[in-house]
Amino acid sequence: MRTTPFRQAEAEALETMTPHERARFDAAEAEEETRLRLAELVYAARTQAGLTQTELAHRMGTQQSVISAVENGGQIPSVSTLWRIAHALNLRLTIDMAAAS
Repeated sequence: MRTTPFRQAEAEALETMTPHERARFDAAEAEEETRLRLAELVYAARTQAGLTQTELAHRMGTQQSVISAVENGGQIPSVSTLWRIAHALNLRLTIDMAAAS
């Protein structure tokens, strides 16, 4: 049985997509990238502060599972949640937009 490398299979699938399907695919890919970048950002800020997920959650008045879901990329946190995380870590939340690559 012959296997196809993932990137080749992906390229072939993208070629057969309609413009609408491609737009949905690109949006989902961008959302996943955002989810993972935020997960990394929150994890780095929390560990830099020397806190456990439970300690951060306590400072925020929430549950450890909320922090876990953000850090493992299971959910994209709202701006309100990001502000609460930043505040609990004595950080300032900044948000910017940049041109898409």
